[in-house]
Amino acid sequence: MAQRLRSRRPVKLYEKLATDIEVTIRKGVFRPGDRIPSVRQTSQHHQLSITTVIRAYLLLESKGVVESRPQSGYFVRQLDAGSDGNAHELRASRPIAVSSEVDVSRLVLSTLRSIGTDEAVPLGSPYPDPNLFPSDKINRYAYGMSRKKEIWGVTDALPPGNPNLIRQIARRYLENGASIDPNEVIITIGATEAINLCLQAVGKPGDTVAVESPTFYAMLHAIERMGMRAIEIPTHAQEGMDLTVLADVLENQKIAACMVMPNFQNPLGFQITDQKKRELVDLLTQYDVPVIENAVYNELYFGDAHPRTLKSYDTQGLVLHCASFSKTLTAAHRIGWALPGRYREQVEKLKFLNTLTTSNLQQLAIAEYLQNDGYEHHLRRIRRLYAQQANLMRTMVNRFFPEGTRTSTPAGGYVLWVELPEKVDSMRLYQLALENGITIAPGNMFSASNAYSNFIRLNYSYAWSPEIERAVQTVAKLAAACAR
Repeated sequence: MAQRLRSRRPVKLYEKLATDIEVTIRKGVFRPGDRIPSVRQTSQHHQLSITTVIRAYLLLESKGVVESRPQSGYFVRQLDAGSDGNAHELRASRPIAVSSEVDVSRLVLSTLRSIGTDEAVPLGSPYPDPNLFPSDKINRYAYGMSRKKEIWGVTDALPPGNPNLIRQIARRYLENGASIDPNEVIITIGATEAINLCLQAVGKPGDTVAVESPTFYAMLHAIERMGMRAIEIPTHAQEGMDLTVLADVLENQKIAACMVMPNFQNPLGFQITDQKKRELVDLLTQYDVPVIENAVYNELYFGDAHPRTLKSYDTQGLVLHCASFSKTLTAAHRIGWALPGRYREQVEKLKFLNTLTTSNLQQLAIAEYLQNDGYEHHLRRIRRLYAQQANLMRTMVNRFFPEGTRTSTPAGGYVLWVELPEKVDSMRLYQLALENGITIAPGNMFSASNAYSNFIRLNYSYAWSPEIERAVQTVAKLAAACAR
């Protein structure tokens, strides 16, 4: 008996609350269709934090006991109900737009500087919480390597990169069910350099590039840097780029390249189906258009299996696959890579001409960590954390933001895309939030045509705390005031 008592897992507060509520429902105190007490009421009456109550309600919702109705509360589930459970989710994206030129860098730079403001709550940060990274271990490897004279030679750092790191990257793909040729890998200074090099390899100034809308601003930066134009393709919050529209564009215009994030796209967070990945590659192959695949979030999935890449469907060398460790392992050591397909030689040459090498010390430190320190264990931990915090952030936004607010449903990553009522100007909201010591990412940064003026992106990677909770509620109040 004593042994059984010692091994029994303590019941957490939110689990006990969920059980108590479920018992009252089973006993008929609440009937199907009845509204159960609000999060705030339950928090006050049970003297529990709002976060604890939300977790309990999410647990009940996952068990099918209750359902959430936006701006109304939680209701006892009716199994035969025909209500729309996705009413709070985003609709399809805006219509297609073509930019005469791309210039979002100044807005992004200003916003990123504000994120570094002392004491600011980083809801607008594009970076994951650095406290989640095994920085001490990697730094110890780097320090140990720095004491070895042989690492100071340039040869191993020249393109394509350090052979040991390349081997570790190839092994990682194999572990995730994909077989790549290690001879195709080119090490870069983060995924940003990989994307820039790949775009430079396939296009020239004045060319037009097809992008998702909304799209991650690093893609727009690359286009801007090259003096190209962006053509924005409508992108569904769950299904990805509209391939019908893309096909029409390819048929009627000269497109130099397509740039996409098929897995856990920033800012929408979707993962497109394997069938659609195949269809996208087939469509672009039909028109002989290269596609730059940004895969920086691929390891941060919430499901049971690693997502497939566009690269796995490429038979003609048209997919230029780009990734990095900056979002999963360390942002301080900027190590990325490209698998450029038929453009490999050109990308390798451009890497040499642009930056010569990537730090050999940093490459070796990352390689040692991958080889010795349980990268997969680290990833499983942060995946679970992000999935939990995605639910918390989404629930808080749907609970407290003004009526008419809609959110994405991330399948991975650590950002939430929020559509606010049309009256809300996200730049005005950004300024008001900053005055209150909170950063958010205004939607204008995710389009070359200023298409998302009533959208914001929120970061949920940071440890959930009363400070984060208060910040979300403050932004909600500010948004409500802007919506009047």
